[in-house]
Amino acid sequence: MLSIVIITLNEEENLPRLLNSIKRQTEAPFEVIVSDANSTDRTCEIAKAFGAKVVRGGLPSVGRNKGAKKAKGEIILFLDADVELLDEQFLEKAVNEMQERSLDIAVCDVEPMSNAVIDRVLHKAYNLYVRICGSFLPHAPGFCFFVRKSAHEEINGFDETVVFAEDHEYARRAVRAKQTFGIVKAKIPVSTRRLERDGRATIFFKYLMGELHLVFLGPVRDNKFKYTFGHKKDS
Repeated sequence: MLSIVIITLNEEENLPRLLNSIKRQTEAPFEVIVSDANSTDRTCEIAKAFGAKVVRGGLPSVGRNKGAKKAKGEIILFLDADVELLDEQFLEKAVNEMQERSLDIAVCDVEPMSNAVIDRVLHKAYNLYVRICGSFLPHAPGFCFFVRKSAHEEINGFDETVVFAEDHEYARRAVRAKQTFGIVKAKIPVSTRRLERDGRATIFFKYLMGELHLVFLGPVRDNKFKYTFGHKKDS
């Protein structure tokens, strides 16, 4: 069984698109859990209208942990609200491959919801980097990755003291705990709204510095990179 956990903060514009794309999947999840960080818009109302279970969330690590705690599926798919499952066989193909390869944690290639050349180049470069790093320096972007619930529980979930690159820290802790990591063939379209809001050069620099910090200094436990949850400037 598959449980989907979506973390949200004021996502009334994007959440319906994602939930509709989940409904179109050839293999339906057992449940959809929306872990909400006190949204002030219609996010929770929309989630319930789609039949999703709503739980009280928080910052990304907190929200994902709380959603995972309620999950009943053997596999959990963590998603952000601004992605979309355009491939109607996304869940079927990804879960089947994960099972066939006996993976504990699985990620996929990303592609931008943008036709801009720079966005295509940046996302292809990211995919290449993740493949080169492989399980030696695994990356599990929080906006979309699969994990077995047993593996999630074995490493005690996300470290809620990590405030930036908490998803990649999670993946590396999982691999150190002998969990198997792999990249499945499915692709996930991702929003470029943060790139457009903060600027591509700024985001690239933040991610680069965060990566170097994680590799050489360890997890980022203070918000030196000023990374915010949610994409609105007042979030």
